[in-house]
Amino acid sequence: MEQERIKAAVTRIKDELKSRLHYFDVQNKIVERQRLYSRAMYDIALLEEMGFCPGIENYSRIFDGRQEGQAPHVLLDYYPDEFLVLIDESHATLPQLRGMYNGDRARKQTLVEHGFRLPSALDNRPLVLKEFEQKIHRCIFISATPGKEERKRSENIVEQIIRPTGLIDPAVEIRATKGQIEDLYGEIKSRTKSNERVLITTLTKRMAEDLTTYFVEAGLKVRYLHSEVETVERVEILTDLRSGQFDILIGVNLLREGLDLPEVSLVAILDADKIGFLRSETALIQTIGRASRNIHGNVIMYADTVSAAMKEAIAETKRRRKIQMAYNKKHHIKPKTVEKSIQTIIKREKKKKNTAIHTSLELLKKSCNVTVPAERKKLIHILTQQMLESAKRMAYEEAMVFRDEIKELERSL
Repeated sequence: MEQERIKAAVTRIKDELKSRLHYFDVQNKIVERQRLYSRAMYDIALLEEMGFCPGIENYSRIFDGRQEGQAPHVLLDYYPDEFLVLIDESHATLPQLRGMYNGDRARKQTLVEHGFRLPSALDNRPLVLKEFEQKIHRCIFISATPGKEERKRSENIVEQIIRPTGLIDPAVEIRATKGQIEDLYGEIKSRTKSNERVLITTLTKRMAEDLTTYFVEAGLKVRYLHSEVETVERVEILTDLRSGQFDILIGVNLLREGLDLPEVSLVAILDADKIGFLRSETALIQTIGRASRNIHGNVIMYADTVSAAMKEAIAETKRRRKIQMAYNKKHHIKPKTVEKSIQTIIKREKKKKNTAIHTSLELLKKSCNVTVPAERKKLIHILTQQMLESAKRMAYEEAMVFRDEIKELERSL
């Protein structure tokens, strides 16, 4: 920005600071006053000297010249006048769009009240849902379980129930909770004999952990997926499930949207009749859908009563099955399991990267005569620099390859 614009912004920051300090004086909040004064004056000094300060985005309203409460500039502002927005998994995305503003506001309100930020920081924020809607021209909501919000806003509702593979939604059974673990063990053994996988969803992390321990002691190959698992590791766990490194995956709320696992032929839902978000109609339909990629797909709900959510989910699944079966019969379609490559982008990229590193190492070795100690020391020095450079970029796997090569060369010295 031009210096004049920065100066004008600094003047406005000082004016707001003066007003806020007066507020803290009236409230007799000495600590908050001193905290805000120190922070703001430090930021002002940096802005005047460097044209930048840490957390500069909190002054965005002042630099933009926006009014209090006015929507910030976002990526959507850079699109042409007419464009099409597709919102995937809209039953989850729309509540997130609504919740982003509230979550951000609650956090920043605390910072403002305790003197960490000026009140203008509140306008460095996400859009509220109404502002988002004003910026989009046309929109398609995509979901297997659209919510009331999407239905209310949509002029047309299009159902895509027929699959190109001819697969139908899985059959759903309800079984009593008495002896459910033994019953589930028998079902798992039956599936693993056919080289098929099983997903089990529980209500709590503790139950998932205990069930994992029980099945491990029973000699089954089982893993537990929880919310603390990083995204990359999660992808690797799902890849290992598909490739048969283990047969059963147990989780709480991670086995719903967006999982495409053709090898899974059984989904078991424990405590299916409990009332709550994890056992709502939407959650149950999404979970049932995980078994719809396999021709032998089946879902077992373990429950002692039939909740309203269960009734609705089962009724919807039956409705879809009826349409799909009628279509297959009419067009003489024989369903077949989805065939999908197991190799993931992550592993492919990792393999590609490792191949490139080893090729680079081989070329370096050829350029030096490693039988001569002086040449070998020179190569160790080069590799050490490469290792440090990789570590600096946080490419630790790459750095480990160089480290192992250095150790090997040092041993031979």
